[in-house]
Amino acid sequence: MPLKNALAAYLPRSRSAKRQSSILGVAALALAGSAILVNRRAAKAEREHPPRGWFVMTDGVRLHYLERGTGPPVVLLHGNGAMVEDMLISGVIAHAAREYRAIAFDRPGFGHSERPRNRSWTAAAQAALVAKALAQLGIERPIVVGHSWGTLVALALALDHPQSVAGLVLASGYYFPTARADAALFSPPSIPLLGDAISYTVAPLIGEIMGPPMIKKMFAPQPVSPRFEREFPLALALRPSQIKAFSEDTSHMITAAGQLSPGYATLRCPTVIMGGDADRIVDIGRQAKRLHGTIPGSRLDVLPGAGHMTHHLDPGRVVRAIDLIANGSITKDTVRAESATWGTPA
Repeated sequence: MPLKNALAAYLPRSRSAKRQSSILGVAALALAGSAILVNRRAAKAEREHPPRGWFVMTDGVRLHYLERGTGPPVVLLHGNGAMVEDMLISGVIAHAAREYRAIAFDRPGFGHSERPRNRSWTAAAQAALVAKALAQLGIERPIVVGHSWGTLVALALALDHPQSVAGLVLASGYYFPTARADAALFSPPSIPLLGDAISYTVAPLIGEIMGPPMIKKMFAPQPVSPRFEREFPLALALRPSQIKAFSEDTSHMITAAGQLSPGYATLRCPTVIMGGDADRIVDIGRQAKRLHGTIPGSRLDVLPGAGHMTHHLDPGRVVRAIDLIANGSITKDTVRAESATWGTPA
């Protein structure tokens, strides 16, 4: 059924055909105007926030990455809706680069990395792409740091490409399938055809309203980092292409956890699991603590009173977790902070 006829079917029958046609015409003009505005804003965002690193063409995908420092390699994978700037702003890259070769990727569809539509970008697919990119860049057996959704890619990398991973640091991750309201709320832009219409018209405009409260929730109960407020390129995150990538990752999240979780007990690489016990995005008991009990020899580091953005609260603590793996110091135990002071935020 043509879109105009489909919309007309929902209008009251008492209205004349002329009235119906006028309403549809106004709606079409509004959507067209919204699409023009959204495209202009996306182009402006890309001009104002150009790539800050380099590109590697891997398996037909152009991936953007940053590299800082020298030494043993550490790979950083950001969460859903973020990009390499999140790792820069948090200070994790700067802290890691003092002793390590720190490489942060824009995952497919985020920041300045491409996300071709000819494949399903599951956690496993993203991990396979990262493994190939690492090989092309000559990066052997890095310690992989993942935050939030990035932990699923890190785990898929360790499970499917164990030769590519020397250890894991998993921060604020979602590891086991549980019901999530955000999966239903943010998935519509991933729907074929309809999703494009949403992503390229109203979703970026809605995102301008919903974005700041979502960011506050991620940092809560702490305030949003002043540096994050100043420097995070929210306009890049609200481009139609990144909204679509965010939506697709959201729709894949529960399935990815269900597919990966049976393999956790087979992992043998050193693993540090980090999380805040006041996280409002993922439940630390149902996720991090359960994962700690599943991965042999893992270490659990709980930050009391901390929210979801643990790497912003104490980037040095993330690097200390990297140090434990690099120094061969991981043992099966639980480490808790002695106080709710995490250090100086970046």
